[in-house]
Amino acid sequence: MSTVLLEDRRIVIDGRPQLLLCGEVHYFRLARADWADRLDRLRDCGGDTVATYVPWLWHELPDGSVDLTGRTHEQRDLAGFLDLAHRRGLRAVVRPGPFIMAEVKNEGIPYRVYEQHPHLLPTTWGGAPISTRTTDYLAPEFLAAADAWYAEVMPVIADRLAGRDGPVVAVQLDNEIGMLSWVTNSPDLTDGLCADLARWAVDRYGKDGAAARVGADPTDPRAWATALRTPAEQQSLTLHDDLGRYMRDRYRRYVAALRDSAERHGVRGVPLLVNVHGTGGGRGRTFPVGISQLFESYRGQPQLTSGSDYYLGDLTVTNVADLYVSNAFLAATHGTDQPLTCLEFEAGNGDYGEDLAVRYPPEAIELKARLCVAQGNRLLNLYLFAGGHNPPLAEPVGDGNDRIAFTGERHGFAAPVDPEGRLNPTYHAARRALHAVRGVADLLADGDEEHDGLALGFVPDHYLTEYAHPASTARAAQVRELERFRGMGSRDVLARALLLGGFSFPALNLQTPPPADAPSVIALASAPTLGADVQRRLVDHLRAGGRLLLHGPLPERDHDGTRCVLLADALGLTADGWMEGGPHYHPSVVGHDWAAGPAEVRVGYAQLLAGAGEPVLVEVGSGRPCGMEVTVGAGLALIIAADHPCHLDFWRAALDRLGVRRRLRHDADEPGLVLTSTVDRAGQRLLHLLNVAPSAVEFGLRHRDRPVLSGRRLRIPARTGLILPAGVRVGAATLVETSCELVSRSDSEVLLRPTQAEDLAVFSTDRRVRADRGQVDVDGATVTVTIRSADRAPVRMTFG
Repeated sequence: MSTVLLEDRRIVIDGRPQLLLCGEVHYFRLARADWADRLDRLRDCGGDTVATYVPWLWHELPDGSVDLTGRTHEQRDLAGFLDLAHRRGLRAVVRPGPFIMAEVKNEGIPYRVYEQHPHLLPTTWGGAPISTRTTDYLAPEFLAAADAWYAEVMPVIADRLAGRDGPVVAVQLDNEIGMLSWVTNSPDLTDGLCADLARWAVDRYGKDGAAARVGADPTDPRAWATALRTPAEQQSLTLHDDLGRYMRDRYRRYVAALRDSAERHGVRGVPLLVNVHGTGGGRGRTFPVGISQLFESYRGQPQLTSGSDYYLGDLTVTNVADLYVSNAFLAATHGTDQPLTCLEFEAGNGDYGEDLAVRYPPEAIELKARLCVAQGNRLLNLYLFAGGHNPPLAEPVGDGNDRIAFTGERHGFAAPVDPEGRLNPTYHAARRALHAVRGVADLLADGDEEHDGLALGFVPDHYLTEYAHPASTARAAQVRELERFRGMGSRDVLARALLLGGFSFPALNLQTPPPADAPSVIALASAPTLGADVQRRLVDHLRAGGRLLLHGPLPERDHDGTRCVLLADALGLTADGWMEGGPHYHPSVVGHDWAAGPAEVRVGYAQLLAGAGEPVLVEVGSGRPCGMEVTVGAGLALIIAADHPCHLDFWRAALDRLGVRRRLRHDADEPGLVLTSTVDRAGQRLLHLLNVAPSAVEFGLRHRDRPVLSGRRLRIPARTGLILPAGVRVGAATLVETSCELVSRSDSEVLLRPTQAEDLAVFSTDRRVRADRGQVDVDGATVTVTIRSADRAPVRMTFG
């Protein structure tokens, strides 16, 4: 029997923090005879946990009965698959829906649910039918049907929980809640939902306030529903604001209902998971929309945490900040016990359409895995690890293939293990990644990322943009504006400059009171829209001696369109003109004082500023400032109201002006090197070095102004990374520093993998050190092993 708990942002199994390295294998897409092979391949790849969806659509039969033990078809034997995984030494994460997506028809919901309750398919804008097979999540009929499904599937899972000496260590509730209505801009607006929103609005604003914000009497169901489905322009911003906030509360109630059902049917004592969606097109700029939709569903909930859904393709200078910021924003919405997890960590070659339109380089898997674990992800689920074949539906529906999914007979053809069991190059990359992580898994499982004294501000309401009525010009303009300036900054420059400039940082949710240990410097990419509560917190932060780097236009209104200039007033600044780049105007800026540079810099826009403060950027054409340094109370603010390019020296100087010092510094000539570190509660440190550039980098490294490896230069090939241990105990010895990666260690020996043409491993010990190759030099209690070889095979060192 095992205990599995979420504690202090860790997954603690039997009292010990552990990483879960997973791979998604769909038993329902594989013949039983292939299950063992795919599970064994997962173990060989470095995995210790198998994850799987459980499709309600497949397990429920035409007569209404449910088969989860294979009595009607071997590929319905969920129980047998979990038992086999247990015998093969694997843990399990089970994902029983009700919605599962996974390219399954109806997203996994049986056809009969819609046939018996056609009103569950929502209406949306203008009363039109919704274009996807989503449902009204809180409709009593759907909740009853979902509870009946849980009554069947949860006892099978419960019998195999870790606490009952089984393999199951976590269970996911539903999947990508709210995603379908977001990506189609089709909010659920059934009569029942509209009535529920009326009750919510009256509770929040009173009857008259609700009527004013939506433009209809909330006690008149028909008029109220019509107003929601076809917003009047004068109420558009308030209505959209309320619709988004209401939906977040609705998702919270839905997750609570699913949790109650799961627990009533026996699933207790393991963590529960909520999957957050939002990446797309190889970017993570919209991932915070999913966070914004769902964070109220999981924030602070005991023994429940969120999981990310990362489909970023390759990892380059273009999108490395997307991944870093996505992890940081997600962590910013967690409570003190909730760890990061990645429930869908893209693992294949990207050829999802079998049309050779996309092929991701295999090394992308390794880069993304290394960055995610450095930021504290305690679970990575390679999705999809193994492909398979879609079986026919139990009852044909005449839709062209009559299979459970719309991908044809074969499924998962881009996965590391293809439907026929063949390996593509991403398998070997995944194996390298997982084995590199496994060598330091105990240090990562109990480690936390170290930061540089600044936080990137996160405003969830900046991503309350998933719905926009097609006829509303005000809403369309607001969404365009927020998409341009929010989060990572115009052209993503702020976040990219911070990360590639050598800083590592958490995010700070500015819509909640700051924690006691919040960094004193906040960097925020903002827009003219910024909530009054956030503006007030920023003002308080500055007056208390905090510092602020604000990148973007001065905020001038709240999310519902109400004028709000609390921050601008505190800064003593006003917006006094706007210069927009175009075919006939080319705004440029010139820096002053610390921002002075060798040349003018062209920008896409510049907001002219008037008021107190010292100019640091001036728009050349007008001769007026668009960047200001302002003292507020005991604090200091830098306002960069132009999309200054990603000149790393400029942004480093800005952070230096605010008192931020990088603990890790390199002297590489070309950008593309990402640096961070983790440290466990015993003080054992890992240095994480990633080169996302297309060429090798050579550099010297300093940690807190001390040369690493006595100033020896390191070389990292293009598109690779290193995890270098420092101060790690090996029995009676301490591995002080090394240019090698740690493969394994025990009380009497350590296995290190060389990474350079000449590697060093420095130990502090009074024991004799032997190495199976290399030169051993002893200077008192310091033992240095020098390895000169092109051979990257691990070196074994023993302590006598």
